[in-house]
Order: sequence, then C-alpha cells, then structure tokens
Amino acid sequence: MNWALYSRFVPLFFSIFILSWMLVPFWSKSAIRAGLTGKDIHKSGEQRIPEMGGVIVLLTFIIGLMGYIALRVFTLNAETNITLILALLTAVLIAGIIGLIDDILGWKIGLRQWQKPLLTLLVAAPIMAVNAGTRIMHLPFVGEVNLGMAYPLLVIPFLILMGTNGFNMLAGYNGLEAGQGIIILSTLAYFSYQTHSPWLAVVALCFVFALAGFWLHNKYPAKIFPGDTLTYTTGAVIAIIAILGNLEKIFLILYVPYILEFFLKLRGRFQKESFAQIQEDGTLKPRYDKIYGLENLMVLFLNKLKIKTTERRVVWSLHLFQLLFVLLTFVL
Repeated sequence: MNWALYSRFVPLFFSIFILSWMLVPFWSKSAIRAGLTGKDIHKSGEQRIPEMGGVIVLLTFIIGLMGYIALRVFTLNAETNITLILALLTAVLIAGIIGLIDDILGWKIGLRQWQKPLLTLLVAAPIMAVNAGTRIMHLPFVGEVNLGMAYPLLVIPFLILMGTNGFNMLAGYNGLEAGQGIIILSTLAYFSYQTHSPWLAVVALCFVFALAGFWLHNKYPAKIFPGDTLTYTTGAVIAIIAILGNLEKIFLILYVPYILEFFLKLRGRFQKESFAQIQEDGTLKPRYDKIYGLENLMVLFLNKLKIKTTERRVVWSLHLFQLLFVLLTFVL
C-alpha cells in the first residue's frame, strides 16, 4: 500500500473519533429523558446511567464508511470492493438492529436464549450473498482443503454466529466491551494490511476510531453503557473482517477468551451473571463459589493475589489477557 496515498484517510479517522466523542453526551441526555437507563452494578448508590451507547458507535461508523467510499470513488478513482463494502455495511446494520431489539425488548418482554443466535444468523446473509472469503482453507493436521459450498453455507454463518454472540458474553464492566473491540479490530486491521487487503484495514480502523470516541465516555467510571447494540455490532464487524480478509485462523486465536467464556457460561446454563459483589470499600469480591465467566475468574484471581480488586483493575486484567492472544497471533 502506498502510505502517502492512504495517509489522506487520517483526517477521516480523526473525524470519526471526534464525532463519536461529541455525540455521546447528546445521546446520553436523550436516553435519560426516554428512561433508557440502568444501574451500575459495581457502584454504590442508585445513580442511573444512560444505556444503548452503541447507537452512536454504529452511526459514526456508517458515516465514516460512507466518507471512505466517497474518498475511494471521487479521490482515488477506485471502485473495486464497493460491493463487498456495501455487503459489510448491510450486515452491520442488521446486527445493530438486532442489538437494538435486544436492548429494548430484553428489558420489557425478554428475548429467549435460543432466539438471539437465531436472529444473528440474519447477519450472515449479505456476506453469503456476495460469496465472500475463500473456500480453500489450511486446516490443522489436514492441510489445504477446498470446502466448496460448505464455506458460504456453513463456515460464514458459524463464524458470524460465533463473533456476534461470543462478543456479547464477555461484558458488563466499565470500558470492557469497547476496549476489547479496539484491541481485536486493531489487530485484524494490521493483518489485513499485511495480507494485501489495505481497504479492509481502513474499514476496520473506521470502527476502531468510532469505538475509541465512545470508550472515553464508557471507561471507568462509565457515563454511558454500550448495550447489546454495541456488542452485536462489534462482534459482527470482527467476524466479517476475518471472513473478507481470509483471517479465520487469526480470528479463532483472538477469540480464545470468548470461547472460554462460552464454556464457563455453559457451566452455569447461561443463568449466572458476570457481575461481582461490591464491598463497602468499593472493591469487588466473587459473587459465586464457582467460576461462571472470565470476569468471575479475574476477580477471584486478583483477590487471591491480595490485590485491591477494583473494577478498573479487573477490566485492564482482562485486556492484558486478550493481549496475550494478540501476541500469539504474531508468534504463530
């Protein structure tokens, strides 16, 4: 990639970041007026925090993506990959709508556990329709395999199902979801560039900067919560970037924490909460005797080390755990 040519996207990234950062307070006021608030479980008191901040991340990403398409067509005179970009945009919008439905109906009516993954399969449809990715994969102990129609019909839906629902599980702490999304998508952006998909790296970074602007308001102590609108959307973008960039193996390594989270949640039949118990001094202690999530594990681990277990330290510990798998992608 010609760095001088693509450096013109830097103002686009900066604009996405600033727009996301500036719009969050406006959304917060509107959410409070509409009663879209929730209690911060790991804080004492009854202060209500505005919810569904993922709406702003989704909005600024769409604006940024439209700006990127405009730059490609009118400045770079490059119309290639437009079909894939629009398929990605459609899929992300579907994920955002499903997250929005889950945020609203989840409180008042309640979506059943089996309905959520079923709905997220709709996200795969646009990516399947454009026949994204490559059907030839290198499988461990097997070698090169041509999956044929099994790739668009089975692999794509599975990866998107895993991406959206998996990312939605490891959540519930100030700044956790946005921070994890920034780490994972930045890694995928790097590998997209290295595997000669610079346009995909730019798309991934558009979402990273949208997340970064939101993260400044969502980090401890959070002034806004992300909601399922953010988790479903971020998970969908991660999976789609991996598919379009043929980075499935990188995706699986980066998603090891989420695979572990799935089995720990399964241990509790998806009924146990990820939250810890707050003590009088503001520190956290495990809610259960057994471990039902990586969040529970990290709280227990910090307690065992006699470290003052604050919410901020739990989140940064989980980020460091994620960075181990980022490092592993480079080693492998």
